[in-house]
Amino acid sequence: MNVSSLLEEAKVVFGKTTDFVDVQLTAFKPWEIVSITVVTLVLTHLVYNFVFDHEKSLSQRLKLGFFYYVKRFPIIRSIVEDKMKPVLHEVSATKLFPLKPGMTYKNVMPYVGKSHTSILREVDEYLSLDTVDWSKGNVSGTVYGGDPDLTLVASTMYHKFAWSNPLHPDVFPSLRKMEAEVVRMTCSLFNGDPNASCGFVTTGGTESILLACKTYRDWAYSKGIKKPEMVIPISAHAAFEKGAAYFKIKLKHVPVDPTTRKVDLHAMKQAINKNTCMLVGSTPQFPHGVLDPIADIAALGKRYGVPVHVDACLGGFLLPFMGEAGFPIQPCDFSVPGVTSISADTHKYGCAPKGSSVIMYKSTEFAHHQYFVSPDWQGGIYATPMFAGSRSGAIVAACWGTMVHIGREGYISNTRKIISTARTIENGLAQMNNLFVFGKPEMSVIAFGSMDFDIFRLSGELTNKGWNLNTLQFPPSIHLCCTMPHTKPGVADRFLSDVNDAVNTIMQSPKSKPAGAGAIYGMAQSIPDRTIVSSIAHGFLDALYDTTPFARGENGKA
Repeated sequence: MNVSSLLEEAKVVFGKTTDFVDVQLTAFKPWEIVSITVVTLVLTHLVYNFVFDHEKSLSQRLKLGFFYYVKRFPIIRSIVEDKMKPVLHEVSATKLFPLKPGMTYKNVMPYVGKSHTSILREVDEYLSLDTVDWSKGNVSGTVYGGDPDLTLVASTMYHKFAWSNPLHPDVFPSLRKMEAEVVRMTCSLFNGDPNASCGFVTTGGTESILLACKTYRDWAYSKGIKKPEMVIPISAHAAFEKGAAYFKIKLKHVPVDPTTRKVDLHAMKQAINKNTCMLVGSTPQFPHGVLDPIADIAALGKRYGVPVHVDACLGGFLLPFMGEAGFPIQPCDFSVPGVTSISADTHKYGCAPKGSSVIMYKSTEFAHHQYFVSPDWQGGIYATPMFAGSRSGAIVAACWGTMVHIGREGYISNTRKIISTARTIENGLAQMNNLFVFGKPEMSVIAFGSMDFDIFRLSGELTNKGWNLNTLQFPPSIHLCCTMPHTKPGVADRFLSDVNDAVNTIMQSPKSKPAGAGAIYGMAQSIPDRTIVSSIAHGFLDALYDTTPFARGENGKA
């Protein structure tokens, strides 16, 4: 059958079809046909938007809707409320943050100000509430430095720059120089082009990540993408989810390999479409301390023209020194083609005081999308590179002082000590019966679980022995993030000994359930309605600022 005969047959079929439609529509008036067409188009558009064009997937919305309406039945609502009361009590201020006998909260500002000596005396009383001793290496992450000499450097910088503000570089040019140098020193660590790469000092990793999300959303807008999407591993930091919520970016989570805990590259590739505005990889990811394959992710980004962000907030000030410390890893910085931005926290392994991080871009092409400019404000032309206007210059100065004080040699030494300690702990845990280590940690975080007992029981046992670890979910696990305090003599051995003793105790009754915080975490993972889990989290956040159970503070006339 040749092409001409095919065309003739197609014309015949088309003619019969139009004739059939004409016959069917003879019963309708023209205005009815127009109305039906318009209504059909509108309904089709609405259905399409409901199914496909939403920040949450259809399955997520159906699940949320189901639980929302189920809980509206009085009997169900009553059962949920009754079950929630004891749980919310467990996350209340009275339970989580008990005061010492005789202590009260200040609910009203003192009418007469207090002297320096009096304030210091009262501060010492407040500090008596801090019973966890991080200096002995009992805490996972949290405090990354703590060296007395470094503390003196930081406090001196705080003293000198207590009243400074980076918003006013004309008044504080010294601070501007310091901030620019912090950025340039950090960019150079990550092989940024000295003539192209740029960056900014932020208040922490979350702000750095949020700024990257905002930057790539606006970059997408400039490319004509009206509804941007980001593709991230399920192991990526929750700050990306926060960024998606704040900036109305559709979030696409992709799975990780259940054995290696690295992102599934095939799933990431499948998730990319014309609306994708950023891909994310972590070095390492927080839960299990595993490095995502940055070169492969960057190759996807380069192939499809999508920016790639490397979240090095946790490992940023270990990564550049791993090779010289004797632990070489694959490149995951600006030397990798396709990497367009990196976030690295100076206040973690950079050992600077809390409140500083650096967000870096390969070029100003992306960085300019981060800026906010109001050219027509009556108060003058207003421009800021990040969310905040006024910021603490003391934090910037302390960060600069820390980096200059430690120096490259010092960071290499710190990296060698931390990674060596982490490997010792990883090997020790891997050799224990009834435990297993997740993936193959290459850096400072070791996550472990058990097939024989509820791992949250181990978390509780170690808490009773004075340890403070991170509790994880999906899958249930706990992790230790090694920092400089853990490198002190005897800390790693003490930790492994305590873990071994705790496991032996647990295995006397391996099927028992955890109590306290472990029970809440275990229960939270099993609840299908995640809005209930959110309500528990709301209770915890409320407790952070709750002074009502202790409303006997000063009355303003003291």
